[in-house]
Amino acid sequence: MKCVILAGGSGSRFWPKSRNHRPKQLLNIIGDKSMLQITIDRLKSIKFVEEIFIITRSDLYNLIIDEISGIAEKNIIVEPSGKNTAPAIGMMASLFALGDQSQIMGVFPADHLIMDQQEFEAAVSNAYKTAKAGENLVTIGIKPYYPSTAYGYIQYDEVSDKKSMNAFPVKTFAEKPHEKLAKRFLSSGDFLWNGGMFFWQVSTIMKSMNRSMPKLMSILLKIAPRLKNGEDITRLWNKIEAESIDYGLLEKAENIYVVTANFKWNDIGSWRSLYDILNSDKKGNIVRGDSVVMEGSDNLIDSEKKFTAVIGLDNVVVINTEDATLIVDKNKVEKVKDLVQYLKESDKTDLI
Repeated sequence: MKCVILAGGSGSRFWPKSRNHRPKQLLNIIGDKSMLQITIDRLKSIKFVEEIFIITRSDLYNLIIDEISGIAEKNIIVEPSGKNTAPAIGMMASLFALGDQSQIMGVFPADHLIMDQQEFEAAVSNAYKTAKAGENLVTIGIKPYYPSTAYGYIQYDEVSDKKSMNAFPVKTFAEKPHEKLAKRFLSSGDFLWNGGMFFWQVSTIMKSMNRSMPKLMSILLKIAPRLKNGEDITRLWNKIEAESIDYGLLEKAENIYVVTANFKWNDIGSWRSLYDILNSDKKGNIVRGDSVVMEGSDNLIDSEKKFTAVIGLDNVVVINTEDATLIVDKNKVEKVKDLVQYLKESDKTDLI
């Protein structure tokens, strides 16, 4: 299997730690390795993984070369600008299609936390086998253990000819729900969290994208040989419109299976997500760096080089960096992305 790690995101919900020059996937959020390095190490331990590729932005290329180990330099592919997931995945599929189109392609986010390697490998193995068995588009769905409003969901049909591989036909993809709907999803028993991992034969994804996104693929088919030969692809790439693989392909396709998985998973998509996975003290406080909380509970405090004190506050996130401080209600952390947009519009690009 050829693995593709999508590592071009900005991680704006993790501001002020995540910045354009060092986004979330290159931060040591958990332990002493970056999220990207953890993802690489996780994939390298799987026996049938033959090769790993990283697709990223041009401005992150040198940083990845310098800081990431275990990946050949030729396997770090640069997209001239961010165009969302469909062009990135399609470009890698088109590149692979210049070779053996029967090989399996796996696509993985760069910055998710997976806490049970054995269960992860079992799910990837089942997804690999399902993709190998025919013209199937395959994803992994994680069994939800609480009614999250931060994740998308996948509804599946419990009747399946591939039950032996824990693979089931997908009924629908659902956007992030409100709390009441998330509780209904959880109680119904046929909804899974969308983990953003995909598997397919190269020939299958090429056919599917040609059918659903012909304009995009006509450009990518011109890009692939140029990319292989080390030629500049910017002019062609600029003709591409941004599109996600979910909207552009998966929501239109019929041959989709989801493999059910039991591993503990977190996309660490916000400061709230980080709070949920770290160990707190008796009052529910998580304090990292030179910080203290007095007469407060259920807070996340992270301070790099300055002493930070929080007194009499509950349920807040305080992130203190060298040039910026974020203070936000823990239930409002999704608004951090709006703050980053405000900084862009206010010409405060030095803070992004």
